[in-house]
Amino acid sequence: MKGILAFLASTTGRWVRIIAGIVLVLVGVWLVSGVWSWVLIIVGLVPFAGGVFDVCFFAPLFGLPFQGEALRQKLRSR
Repeated sequence: MKGILAFLASTTGRWVRIIAGIVLVLVGVWLVSGVWSWVLIIVGLVPFAGGVFDVCFFAPLFGLPFQGEALRQKLRSR
């Protein structure tokens, strides 16, 4: 699990989350209609916001810091 969290906290991982979030939002806006459109938009905003604000929503589930910089420091020290 350390490898996945290290990737998510990295610069590349942040960009992947931002791009994935944008893609989900765009699919929700242009390709899907009804309730599923809103579901995709809301789900897409979560990884987008996490990447933009440098936070990892999964890290606290494993007893690690929420903020990206603190998470990277903690993972380096292990």
